[in-house]
Amino acid sequence: MTSQKISFPRQHARTMRFTLGAPRAFTVSPDGERVIFLRSGSGTDRSGRLWVLDLPAGGTPKERVVADPGTLLGGSTERLSAQERARRERSREGSSGIVGYAVDAAAELAAFALSGKVYVAELRAGTARALPVPGPVIDPRPSPDGRRIAYVSKGALRVVGAEGDGDRALAEPEGANISYGLAEFIAAEEMQRSRGFWWSPESDRLLVARVDDSPVQRWWIADPAHPDRRPAEVAYPAAGTPNAEVRLFVVGLDGTRTEVVWDRARHPYLAQVHWSSAGAPLLLVQARDQQSQLFLAVDTETGATRTVHVDEDPVWLEIFPGVPAWAPDGRLVRIADEGGARVLAVGDRLLTGAQLQLQAVLDIGESDVLVSASAGEEAAEPEIGESHVYRVNELGVERVSEGAGVHSAVRAGGVTVLVSHSLERPGARADVLRDGKRIATVASHAEEPVLSARVHLTEGGARRIPCAVLLPEGYKESDGALPVLMDPYGGPHGRRVVAAHNPHLTSQWFADQGFAVVVADGRGAPGRSPGWEKAVKNNLVLTVDDQIEALHALAGRFPLDLGKVAIRGWSFGGYLAALAVLRRPDVFHAAVVGAPVTDQRLYDTHYTERYLGDPAKQPEVYAHNSVLTDEGLSEAADQVRPMMIIHGLADDNVVVAHSLRLSSALLSAGRPHEVLPLSGVTHMTPQEQVAENLLLLQVDFLKRSLGLRG
Repeated sequence: MTSQKISFPRQHARTMRFTLGAPRAFTVSPDGERVIFLRSGSGTDRSGRLWVLDLPAGGTPKERVVADPGTLLGGSTERLSAQERARRERSREGSSGIVGYAVDAAAELAAFALSGKVYVAELRAGTARALPVPGPVIDPRPSPDGRRIAYVSKGALRVVGAEGDGDRALAEPEGANISYGLAEFIAAEEMQRSRGFWWSPESDRLLVARVDDSPVQRWWIADPAHPDRRPAEVAYPAAGTPNAEVRLFVVGLDGTRTEVVWDRARHPYLAQVHWSSAGAPLLLVQARDQQSQLFLAVDTETGATRTVHVDEDPVWLEIFPGVPAWAPDGRLVRIADEGGARVLAVGDRLLTGAQLQLQAVLDIGESDVLVSASAGEEAAEPEIGESHVYRVNELGVERVSEGAGVHSAVRAGGVTVLVSHSLERPGARADVLRDGKRIATVASHAEEPVLSARVHLTEGGARRIPCAVLLPEGYKESDGALPVLMDPYGGPHGRRVVAAHNPHLTSQWFADQGFAVVVADGRGAPGRSPGWEKAVKNNLVLTVDDQIEALHALAGRFPLDLGKVAIRGWSFGGYLAALAVLRRPDVFHAAVVGAPVTDQRLYDTHYTERYLGDPAKQPEVYAHNSVLTDEGLSEAADQVRPMMIIHGLADDNVVVAHSLRLSSALLSAGRPHEVLPLSGVTHMTPQEQVAENLLLLQVDFLKRSLGLRG
């Protein structure tokens, strides 16, 4: 049990934001007899274990451990290859042990990588063993029939029998910059595609991505704290520069290969791949400007492709989890932006309207599609920060999840695992449903936070900007107005105003230090409408305007001292914080700027070009949307406000050059500021002491800067 004397910053860091010990990565067997999932042993244990929840007909559900890293490794230290560390960085995975797995079609056999080796687990028997294959191993996946395991090692795609027999390479790299079976940086970081090979339903061949990153420019990331170590070479495709060349092959188990052909010059991005028994392999490929995309069916004998559907959008096209895919009857399932709404399309029919904002397809059944969605522009109620699970078919839409909150699900064999977060309780509840009735709840070992978030969800301003407001514990109206801390992410793909408890814990801790904390999701943030998200095209700066609109609107309803307003953020939020104090110092009086993108030309192609286009064609757009240019600070106001800049020196996503150049530009302009370099830290901050002290140092800076001491 956690001592109540532990500080929130220490507990927050030690529990990895209260994620340790919580069940995750659920799979339901198609016969509905098993739920497979990952969970560590306690709320402070970072080592994930593979578990099974048995669901015997007429019996009592029972959990059991199938694979425990401590046992499998015999107490030895886990070792990760550089490629595996990079893969985990892309997925923001900070835990250890078993962090992912894949199963065969019957969910009888699981495969996973641990300390660079392939392990397989018999899920009914509850036994696990290593296979004698060359390592280090990445992304092992069983064939649908469970007889073989495909995996990547040293850039080669290999296959081995499930008993460890017949290991061989199916595709080997022709050079140092080539790999088979892995997702390139852009796909993993921005397209939600973390894998690079896919088994056929018949288990007789695979689709395999070949990545050649030799065209990509090289950057070198050094560790100044260890000058004896060589800098790490990183292939980083910054905006306007070449991407990796990605090709796709049908590869037989005998090593024969047929290239899949499409117009890669026009549509170079391989965004999604789907291969099921319902139809031919299905690809989603995008143009570099992301304003057109093709849904392609593959002839596996010849490699030729035919166009199933074409999407075009003058702004950009989004990529969504779970689609494209085939329905069992062979119709195309996709999510589309139609008529100002984000809708579910099955074949030629649109099955939802502007009442819902589709987020993902969770499962495609014989008679319905399971989706997650938030309230759309024409919803009866705004449902601020909520996401729900729905069953959709030609007869209508039925909500599966109950109660205000953030819900998601997995489903198979008549069994649904419904994972629900709410404002009323910490963590998540994972209920197992059969025919809509709860038959079990998967236990969570996550720690109880030492504080409770007291969140008021509301809307602010004429644009009805979704907001969360948090006040100090025990605050009374007689205490008067409070200094304000804006605490946004505030940009694309980052929804911060959510109807869930744990995401607001850090904001509550800052509130308890004497602030009124405001979290606002302005234009660009997901969850409302396509138009809301796409309003930031060529103008990311308007996210600052929305923070100001929300702040001023809320000041009439909450005790906000507009004479003392600070802002803090990380990544896009760090960029937003820097812009706020540099361009609107009349509103913002101090900023904590964490891992900011300060020069948009230095961030990656797929993300940056989606919003700002080609830097060679629109240099003025990049200059306006950057904190700095080659000439120094971009469009900065004359008034100077305190700024604390924080950045991990090992960050390979937003490289530390962003912050170093900002510091240099501030120094040249005679603007005092503080820089906090984090040695050995990437875009995440999983180190316990670092994560804890970052919160404490930020509070100290904010109080000093706003004159709240002495």
